[in-house]
Amino acid sequence: MAMSPPDAPKPAVAVLGAGSWGTALAALIARHGHPTVLWGRDADTVAAIDARHENPRYLPGLVLPDALRATTDLAAALAGADLVLVVVPSHAFAGTLRALAPHRPAHAGVAWATKGFEPGSGRFLHEVAGEVLGDGVPLAVVTGPSFAKEVAAGLPTALTVHSDDAAFAQSVAEALHGPSFRAYTGDDMLGAELGGAMKNVLAVATGVADGMQLGLNARAGLITRGLNEMLRLNQAIGGQPETLMGLAGLGDLVLTCTGDLSRNRRLGLALGRGQSIDDAVREIGQVVESVQTADEVMRQAERHGIELPISSAVRDVLHGTLTPSDGLKQLLAREQKPEYPTDLFG
Repeated sequence: MAMSPPDAPKPAVAVLGAGSWGTALAALIARHGHPTVLWGRDADTVAAIDARHENPRYLPGLVLPDALRATTDLAAALAGADLVLVVVPSHAFAGTLRALAPHRPAHAGVAWATKGFEPGSGRFLHEVAGEVLGDGVPLAVVTGPSFAKEVAAGLPTALTVHSDDAAFAQSVAEALHGPSFRAYTGDDMLGAELGGAMKNVLAVATGVADGMQLGLNARAGLITRGLNEMLRLNQAIGGQPETLMGLAGLGDLVLTCTGDLSRNRRLGLALGRGQSIDDAVREIGQVVESVQTADEVMRQAERHGIELPISSAVRDVLHGTLTPSDGLKQLLAREQKPEYPTDLFG
């Protein structure tokens, strides 16, 4: 999708996924004057968005723009789209791409605001997208510190768009950028996707610590050492360190580890208070990405021979093979060592 002259009609956008984040981004883009269609599977939710301008299931009470249209017809949503933005859970990502592929207008690039890995294989989502959509389709990842409820309410937010295609990254950023929303660009899809996925795992750790009432010192230590784990794995896979020191890494990590709107932090809080994982997930009522992402993070770590003690403990706690208190003891029993090895950044 090429950049348009200032006086040209704004590109049409199809947003796939009518959960809280998809709805919030669709509302944002519609408010910026783009013809925007939101696709979802749930007929009642879609009907409410289209007729009452509200998503009563995921964003109750927040008024959506009149110009935003919604449909359950995927082909109709994609017809005439200049940009496709996929906003579904990671387990539904590949299937959604396969469904959209035959309906995608030939000139339309595909971006996604999905965070995580492909379940089972541990592949990065840009690898999945490249395989499903083929060569020649511009791809981009939208990531950073953002709670859907705040974006939908118009509160200030900053995100970043990473792509191997600089012009496409710019066009996606332009659709998102507005008076209360800053969109930056970058070219490190690998690092951006790692940060967006791994922060969910680390948010469980800080949630557990807070649920156990271990104090603010413990929370700060876990966030900082969690960032260290992100940086070490990022170096091993070939990502750029500056990506994780920005919105896609540190920014998203701090928000998810400290903000109670985070489903992953809330899962950790529940576990730290002694609740079972099944009860906690049922109470949250939405997909909690960390449950499967922890496995994929550790799959990446083991593939590259990287030790990630916090992420490993979270995985074991989520599988029920380690209690939160034993996980804490395990972390505290580790040997004294330098904070940073001299070769962290190569």
